[in-house]
Amino acid sequence: MSLNEFIELKERVAIGEEFSFNYKNDEYWISQNPDRYYLTRVKDSFTQEFNTSEVLFENGTIEGRLLSEIYMDIDW
Repeated sequence: MSLNEFIELKERVAIGEEFSFNYKNDEYWISQNPDRYYLTRVKDSFTQEFNTSEVLFENGTIEGRLLSEIYMDIDW
């Protein structure tokens, strides 16, 4: 994923879209309900919860690394 695609992903999640993507052969979901945003690893349903999409992208991690640090290795 390029930086521009990462920015687009953040914008689209903020307006209500949900996405699946792959990172190192694992599938992940970004989803939401009216109260929360979620980052979930599919294989074991490990889920992180956030109050806003901004907080998800600021604090969400995969393998201990922030999404902003690994976006270039994400396939969507």
